[in-house]
Amino acid sequence: MGNDQAYIKQLTAEMVELLQRLIATPSFSREEADTAALLDDFLQKKGVPTHRLQNNVWALNRHFDAARPTILLNSHHDTVKPNKGYTRDPFAPEILDDKLFGLGSNDAGGPLVALLAAFLYFFDQKDLPFNLVYAATAEEEISGKNGVELLLPELGVINCAIVGEPTQMQLAIAEKGLMVLDCVAHGKSGHAAREEGENAIYKALNDINWFLQYQFPETSAFLGPVKMSVTLIQAGTQHNVVPDECRFTVDVRVNECYTLEQVLETVRANVQCSVEPRSLRIRSSMIVPKHPLVQSGLALGRTMYGSPTTSDKALMPFPALKMGPGDSARSHTADEFIYVKEIEEGIALYVSLLENVDEGL
Repeated sequence: MGNDQAYIKQLTAEMVELLQRLIATPSFSREEADTAALLDDFLQKKGVPTHRLQNNVWALNRHFDAARPTILLNSHHDTVKPNKGYTRDPFAPEILDDKLFGLGSNDAGGPLVALLAAFLYFFDQKDLPFNLVYAATAEEEISGKNGVELLLPELGVINCAIVGEPTQMQLAIAEKGLMVLDCVAHGKSGHAAREEGENAIYKALNDINWFLQYQFPETSAFLGPVKMSVTLIQAGTQHNVVPDECRFTVDVRVNECYTLEQVLETVRANVQCSVEPRSLRIRSSMIVPKHPLVQSGLALGRTMYGSPTTSDKALMPFPALKMGPGDSARSHTADEFIYVKEIEEGIALYVSLLENVDEGL
Protein backbone atom coordinates (compact mmCIF):
# COMPACT_ATOMS: atom_id res chain seq x y z
CA MET A 1 0.00 0.00 0.00
CA GLY A 2 1.39 3.36 -1.01
CA ASN A 3 -0.23 5.57 1.58
CA ASP A 4 1.49 7.73 4.20
CA GLN A 5 2.18 5.22 6.97
CA ALA A 6 3.23 7.86 9.51
CA TYR A 7 -0.05 9.71 8.99
CA ILE A 8 -1.94 6.41 9.25
CA LYS A 9 -0.28 5.79 12.63
CA GLN A 10 -1.26 9.28 13.80
CA LEU A 11 -4.83 8.84 12.61
CA THR A 12 -5.04 5.44 14.29
CA ALA A 13 -4.10 6.90 17.65
CA GLU A 14 -6.66 9.69 17.24
CA MET A 15 -9.38 7.30 16.14
CA VAL A 16 -8.80 4.87 18.99
CA GLU A 17 -9.10 7.74 21.46
CA LEU A 18 -12.28 8.93 19.73
CA LEU A 19 -13.73 5.42 19.78
CA GLN A 20 -13.04 5.17 23.50
CA ARG A 21 -15.02 8.38 24.02
CA LEU A 22 -17.86 7.04 21.88
CA ILE A 23 -17.98 3.77 23.83
CA ALA A 24 -18.16 5.71 27.09
CA THR A 25 -21.17 7.65 25.75
CA PRO A 26 -24.38 5.59 25.61
CA SER A 27 -25.97 5.76 22.15
CA PHE A 28 -28.84 3.31 21.96
CA SER A 29 -30.97 3.61 18.84
CA ARG A 30 -33.11 6.77 18.94
CA GLU A 31 -30.92 8.00 21.86
CA GLU A 32 -27.81 9.01 19.89
CA ALA A 33 -27.83 12.76 20.54
CA ASP A 34 -24.72 12.71 22.75
CA THR A 35 -22.55 10.72 20.31
CA ALA A 36 -23.82 12.90 17.44
CA ALA A 37 -22.64 15.97 19.39
CA LEU A 38 -19.32 14.27 20.15
CA LEU A 39 -18.68 13.48 16.46
CA ASP A 40 -19.80 16.94 15.38
CA ASP A 41 -17.44 18.58 17.86
CA PHE A 42 -14.54 16.31 16.89
CA LEU A 43 -14.86 17.19 13.20
CA GLN A 44 -15.19 20.90 13.85
CA LYS A 45 -12.06 20.89 15.99
CA LYS A 46 -10.28 19.27 13.02
CA GLY A 47 -11.34 22.23 10.89
CA VAL A 48 -14.04 20.30 9.06
CA PRO A 49 -17.37 22.12 8.50
CA THR A 50 -20.23 19.88 9.60
CA HIS A 51 -23.95 19.45 9.07
CA ARG A 52 -26.46 17.80 11.35
CA LEU A 53 -29.99 16.52 10.84
CA GLN A 54 -31.48 15.11 14.04
CA ASN A 55 -28.81 12.59 15.17
CA ASN A 56 -27.09 12.31 11.77
CA VAL A 57 -23.80 14.14 11.24
CA TRP A 58 -22.12 14.61 7.88
CA ALA A 59 -19.32 16.52 6.16
CA LEU A 60 -17.93 17.10 2.66
CA ASN A 61 -14.30 17.15 1.53
CA ARG A 62 -12.92 20.70 1.38
CA HIS A 63 -12.62 20.90 -2.41
CA PHE A 64 -15.99 19.40 -3.24
CA ASP A 65 -16.75 19.78 -6.95
CA ALA A 66 -20.26 19.02 -8.18
CA ALA A 67 -18.83 18.04 -11.58
CA ARG A 68 -17.10 15.03 -10.03
CA PRO A 69 -18.67 11.74 -8.92
CA THR A 70 -19.36 11.44 -5.19
CA ILE A 71 -18.56 8.55 -2.85
CA LEU A 72 -20.44 8.27 0.43
CA LEU A 73 -18.51 6.95 3.44
CA ASN A 74 -21.18 5.86 5.89
CA SER A 75 -21.44 4.00 9.17
CA HIS A 76 -23.70 4.20 12.21
CA HIS A 77 -23.07 5.40 15.74
CA ASP A 78 -26.07 3.84 17.45
CA THR A 79 -25.79 0.57 19.37
CA VAL A 80 -28.00 -2.21 20.63
CA LYS A 81 -28.47 -2.49 24.39
CA PRO A 82 -25.93 -4.69 26.18
CA ASN A 83 -27.05 -8.27 26.66
CA LYS A 84 -27.16 -9.95 30.07
CA GLY A 85 -24.01 -11.95 29.44
CA TYR A 86 -21.66 -9.00 29.92
CA THR A 87 -18.95 -9.56 32.53
CA ARG A 88 -17.37 -6.14 31.93
CA ASP A 89 -18.78 -2.63 32.10
CA PRO A 90 -20.07 -2.14 28.51
CA PHE A 91 -19.30 1.58 28.72
CA ALA A 92 -15.72 1.17 30.01
CA PRO A 93 -13.41 1.38 26.95
CA GLU A 94 -10.45 -0.65 28.20
CA ILE A 95 -7.59 -1.87 26.01
CA LEU A 96 -6.10 -5.21 27.05
CA ASP A 97 -3.76 -7.25 24.83
CA ASP A 98 -4.63 -5.03 21.84
CA LYS A 99 -8.37 -5.62 22.39
CA LEU A 100 -10.49 -2.49 22.81
CA PHE A 101 -13.52 -3.61 24.81
CA GLY A 102 -16.88 -1.89 24.98
CA LEU A 103 -20.41 -1.78 23.62
CA GLY A 104 -20.35 -0.80 19.95
CA SER A 105 -16.58 -1.16 19.63
CA ASN A 106 -16.95 -3.72 16.85
CA ASP A 107 -20.45 -2.87 15.59
CA ALA A 108 -19.88 -0.38 14.29
CA GLY A 109 -17.49 1.88 16.17
CA GLY A 110 -14.36 0.48 14.53
CA PRO A 111 -15.69 0.93 10.97
CA LEU A 112 -17.16 4.33 11.91
CA VAL A 113 -13.85 5.80 13.05
CA ALA A 114 -11.79 4.04 10.37
CA LEU A 115 -13.95 5.60 7.64
CA LEU A 116 -13.64 8.94 9.42
CA ALA A 117 -9.86 8.59 9.34
CA ALA A 118 -9.96 7.84 5.60
CA PHE A 119 -12.13 10.91 5.08
CA LEU A 120 -9.67 13.09 7.01
CA TYR A 121 -6.78 11.60 5.01
CA PHE A 122 -8.27 12.96 1.79
CA PHE A 123 -10.13 15.99 3.19
CA ASP A 124 -7.68 18.70 2.07
CA GLN A 125 -6.50 17.13 -1.20
CA LYS A 126 -7.25 19.39 -4.17
CA ASP A 127 -7.09 17.02 -7.14
CA LEU A 128 -9.21 14.11 -6.04
CA PRO A 129 -11.01 12.44 -8.98
CA PHE A 130 -14.11 12.19 -6.78
CA ASN A 131 -15.88 13.91 -3.89
CA LEU A 132 -16.21 12.36 -0.46
CA VAL A 133 -19.16 12.65 1.91
CA TYR A 134 -18.67 11.26 5.41
CA ALA A 135 -21.91 10.46 7.24
CA ALA A 136 -22.28 9.09 10.77
CA THR A 137 -25.90 8.06 10.99
CA ALA A 138 -28.47 6.94 13.55
CA GLU A 139 -31.07 4.19 14.04
CA GLU A 140 -29.29 1.51 11.99
CA GLU A 141 -29.76 -1.17 14.62
CA ILE A 142 -33.55 -0.80 14.50
CA SER A 143 -33.82 -0.08 10.75
CA GLY A 144 -35.30 3.26 11.77
CA LYS A 145 -36.53 5.92 9.39
CA ASN A 146 -34.59 8.79 11.01
CA GLY A 147 -31.14 7.52 10.07
CA VAL A 148 -29.54 7.27 6.66
CA GLU A 149 -32.96 7.10 4.96
CA LEU A 150 -33.79 10.56 6.35
CA LEU A 151 -30.38 11.92 5.44
CA LEU A 152 -29.95 10.75 1.84
CA PRO A 153 -32.20 13.42 0.26
CA GLU A 154 -29.97 16.07 1.83
CA LEU A 155 -26.77 14.79 0.25
CA GLY A 156 -27.44 15.38 -3.44
CA VAL A 157 -26.28 12.91 -6.06
CA ILE A 158 -24.34 9.97 -4.64
CA ASN A 159 -22.68 7.66 -7.16
CA CYS A 160 -21.68 4.88 -4.79
CA ALA A 161 -20.92 4.18 -1.14
CA ILE A 162 -18.71 2.32 1.28
CA VAL A 163 -20.82 1.17 4.23
CA GLY A 164 -18.74 0.55 7.33
CA GLU A 165 -19.67 -2.70 9.04
CA PRO A 166 -17.40 -5.39 10.56
CA THR A 167 -16.44 -7.64 7.61
CA GLN A 168 -12.76 -8.28 8.46
CA MET A 169 -12.11 -5.80 5.62
CA GLN A 170 -13.44 -8.29 3.08
CA LEU A 171 -15.85 -7.18 0.37
CA ALA A 172 -19.52 -7.83 1.15
CA ILE A 173 -20.84 -7.10 -2.32
CA ALA A 174 -24.27 -8.63 -1.75
CA GLU A 175 -26.63 -8.57 1.17
CA LYS A 176 -29.87 -10.37 1.86
CA GLY A 177 -33.03 -8.37 2.30
CA LEU A 178 -35.24 -8.77 5.36
CA MET A 179 -39.00 -9.08 5.60
CA VAL A 180 -40.75 -9.88 8.88
CA LEU A 181 -44.20 -11.43 8.48
CA ASP A 182 -46.88 -11.39 11.16
CA CYS A 183 -49.22 -14.32 10.54
CA VAL A 184 -52.56 -15.15 12.16
CA ALA A 185 -54.41 -18.47 11.88
CA HIS A 186 -58.08 -18.20 12.79
CA GLY A 187 -60.26 -20.93 14.36
CA LYS A 188 -63.24 -21.14 16.66
CA SER A 189 -63.10 -21.39 20.44
CA GLY A 190 -64.66 -24.25 22.34
CA HIS A 191 -64.29 -26.44 25.43
CA ALA A 192 -61.31 -28.77 25.20
CA ALA A 193 -63.28 -31.61 26.86
CA ARG A 194 -65.87 -31.72 24.07
CA GLU A 195 -65.70 -32.12 20.32
CA GLU A 196 -66.27 -28.48 19.57
CA GLY A 197 -64.42 -25.53 18.15
CA GLU A 198 -61.70 -25.29 15.51
CA ASN A 199 -58.20 -25.33 16.94
CA ALA A 200 -56.24 -22.40 15.47
CA ILE A 201 -52.95 -24.01 16.54
CA TYR A 202 -53.62 -27.02 14.28
CA LYS A 203 -54.41 -24.69 11.41
CA ALA A 204 -51.21 -22.77 12.06
CA LEU A 205 -49.17 -25.99 12.08
CA ASN A 206 -50.06 -26.66 8.45
CA ASP A 207 -48.83 -23.22 7.44
CA ILE A 208 -45.74 -23.45 9.65
CA ASN A 209 -44.89 -26.74 7.96
CA TRP A 210 -45.16 -25.01 4.58
CA PHE A 211 -42.66 -22.37 5.70
CA LEU A 212 -40.37 -25.20 6.82
CA GLN A 213 -40.61 -27.20 3.61
CA TYR A 214 -40.97 -24.67 0.79
CA GLN A 215 -37.91 -23.71 -1.26
CA PHE A 216 -37.88 -20.81 -3.69
CA PRO A 217 -36.40 -22.09 -6.96
CA GLU A 218 -33.92 -19.26 -7.66
CA THR A 219 -30.65 -19.45 -5.72
CA SER A 220 -28.07 -16.66 -5.65
CA ALA A 221 -24.40 -17.35 -6.32
CA PHE A 222 -23.43 -15.01 -3.46
CA LEU A 223 -26.42 -15.17 -1.12
CA GLY A 224 -27.76 -18.68 -1.55
CA PRO A 225 -31.49 -19.41 -1.29
CA VAL A 226 -34.31 -17.41 0.24
CA LYS A 227 -34.49 -18.43 3.91
CA MET A 228 -37.73 -18.44 5.94
CA SER A 229 -37.70 -19.09 9.70
CA VAL A 230 -40.67 -19.17 12.08
CA THR A 231 -39.28 -17.45 15.16
CA LEU A 232 -42.22 -16.61 17.46
CA ILE A 233 -45.57 -18.25 18.23
CA GLN A 234 -48.40 -17.30 20.57
CA ALA A 235 -51.79 -18.94 21.15
CA GLY A 236 -54.29 -19.90 23.82
CA THR A 237 -55.61 -18.44 27.05
CA GLN A 238 -55.95 -21.50 29.30
CA HIS A 239 -55.57 -25.27 29.18
CA ASN A 240 -59.22 -26.19 28.71
CA VAL A 241 -60.15 -23.70 25.96
CA VAL A 242 -59.67 -24.51 22.28
CA PRO A 243 -57.82 -21.43 20.95
CA ASP A 244 -59.54 -19.43 18.24
CA GLU A 245 -56.38 -17.61 17.20
CA CYS A 246 -52.72 -18.50 16.74
CA ARG A 247 -50.18 -15.81 15.94
CA PHE A 248 -46.71 -16.50 14.66
CA THR A 249 -43.85 -14.51 13.18
CA VAL A 250 -41.67 -15.44 10.22
CA ASP A 251 -38.20 -14.00 9.55
CA VAL A 252 -37.61 -14.00 5.77
CA ARG A 253 -34.15 -13.37 4.29
CA VAL A 254 -34.43 -12.64 0.58
CA ASN A 255 -31.72 -12.95 -2.08
CA GLU A 256 -31.41 -10.60 -5.05
CA CYS A 257 -33.34 -12.99 -7.31
CA TYR A 258 -36.66 -11.86 -5.82
CA THR A 259 -38.31 -8.66 -4.73
CA LEU A 260 -39.96 -8.59 -1.34
CA GLU A 261 -43.30 -8.20 -3.08
CA GLN A 262 -42.74 -11.39 -5.11
CA VAL A 263 -41.91 -13.37 -1.98
CA LEU A 264 -44.95 -11.99 -0.17
CA GLU A 265 -47.20 -12.94 -3.09
CA THR A 266 -45.86 -16.50 -3.07
CA VAL A 267 -46.42 -16.83 0.68
CA ARG A 268 -49.98 -15.57 0.54
CA ALA A 269 -50.78 -17.95 -2.34
CA ASN A 270 -49.68 -20.99 -0.31
CA VAL A 271 -50.85 -20.47 3.28
CA GLN A 272 -54.32 -20.19 4.83
CA CYS A 273 -53.47 -17.72 7.58
CA SER A 274 -53.52 -13.96 7.17
CA VAL A 275 -50.08 -12.52 6.43
CA GLU A 276 -48.94 -8.92 6.97
CA PRO A 277 -45.38 -7.66 6.39
CA ARG A 278 -44.02 -5.20 8.92
CA SER A 279 -42.03 -3.42 6.22
CA LEU A 280 -41.02 -3.66 2.57
CA ARG A 281 -38.01 -1.34 3.01
CA ILE A 282 -35.09 -3.66 3.78
CA ARG A 283 -34.35 -4.94 0.31
CA SER A 284 -31.64 -7.22 -0.98
CA SER A 285 -28.80 -5.34 -2.64
CA MET A 286 -25.74 -6.08 -4.73
CA ILE A 287 -22.81 -4.12 -6.17
CA VAL A 288 -21.51 -5.80 -9.31
CA PRO A 289 -18.00 -7.32 -9.17
CA LYS A 290 -16.83 -5.10 -12.04
CA HIS A 291 -17.58 -1.90 -10.09
CA PRO A 292 -14.41 0.22 -9.55
CA LEU A 293 -14.71 0.02 -5.74
CA VAL A 294 -14.86 -3.77 -5.85
CA GLN A 295 -12.08 -4.02 -8.40
CA SER A 296 -9.87 -1.82 -6.23
CA GLY A 297 -10.56 -4.06 -3.24
CA LEU A 298 -9.77 -7.21 -5.22
CA ALA A 299 -6.47 -5.66 -6.31
CA LEU A 300 -5.62 -5.29 -2.60
CA GLY A 301 -6.11 -9.01 -2.03
CA ARG A 302 -9.59 -8.73 -0.55
CA THR A 303 -12.25 -11.37 -1.30
CA MET A 304 -15.91 -11.00 -2.29
CA TYR A 305 -18.78 -12.62 -0.42
CA GLY A 306 -22.50 -12.34 0.22
CA SER A 307 -23.62 -11.21 3.66
CA PRO A 308 -26.61 -12.81 5.42
CA THR A 309 -27.00 -9.83 7.76
CA THR A 310 -28.64 -6.52 6.91
CA SER A 311 -27.30 -3.00 7.12
CA ASP A 312 -28.12 0.50 5.88
CA LYS A 313 -26.79 -0.65 2.51
CA ALA A 314 -30.34 -1.98 1.95
CA LEU A 315 -31.71 1.58 1.97
CA MET A 316 -29.31 2.99 -0.61
CA PRO A 317 -30.56 3.40 -4.21
CA PHE A 318 -27.00 3.32 -5.60
CA PRO A 319 -24.15 0.76 -5.59
CA ALA A 320 -22.79 0.21 -2.09
CA LEU A 321 -19.91 -1.93 -0.82
CA LYS A 322 -20.11 -3.16 2.78
CA MET A 323 -16.62 -3.32 4.24
CA GLY A 324 -14.99 -2.61 7.56
CA PRO A 325 -12.64 -3.67 10.35
CA GLY A 326 -13.85 -6.09 13.00
CA ASP A 327 -15.70 -9.37 12.83
CA SER A 328 -19.46 -9.70 12.40
CA ALA A 329 -19.37 -12.73 14.74
CA ARG A 330 -18.57 -10.35 17.62
CA SER A 331 -21.51 -8.04 16.96
CA HIS A 332 -24.14 -7.91 19.72
CA THR A 333 -22.12 -10.31 21.87
CA ALA A 334 -21.21 -9.96 25.53
CA ASP A 335 -17.86 -8.25 26.19
CA GLU A 336 -17.73 -6.98 22.60
CA PHE A 337 -14.29 -5.88 21.39
CA ILE A 338 -12.23 -4.90 18.38
CA TYR A 339 -8.48 -5.22 17.97
CA VAL A 340 -6.60 -1.92 17.72
CA LYS A 341 -4.55 -3.45 14.90
CA GLU A 342 -7.81 -4.07 13.00
CA ILE A 343 -8.59 -0.35 13.15
CA GLU A 344 -5.13 0.56 11.85
CA GLU A 345 -5.36 -2.01 9.07
CA GLY A 346 -8.86 -0.81 8.22
CA ILE A 347 -7.73 2.80 7.86
CA ALA A 348 -4.83 1.80 5.62
CA LEU A 349 -7.00 -0.42 3.44
CA TYR A 350 -9.76 2.18 3.09
CA VAL A 351 -7.14 4.74 2.02
CA SER A 352 -5.54 2.35 -0.47
CA LEU A 353 -8.90 1.30 -1.85
CA LEU A 354 -9.84 4.93 -2.54
CA GLU A 355 -6.40 5.80 -3.91
CA ASN A 356 -6.61 2.96 -6.42
CA VAL A 357 -10.17 3.48 -7.66
CA ASP A 358 -10.12 3.73 -11.45
CA GLU A 359 -12.45 5.88 -13.49
CA GLY A 360 -16.01 4.74 -14.03
CA LEU A 361 -17.75 5.72 -10.79
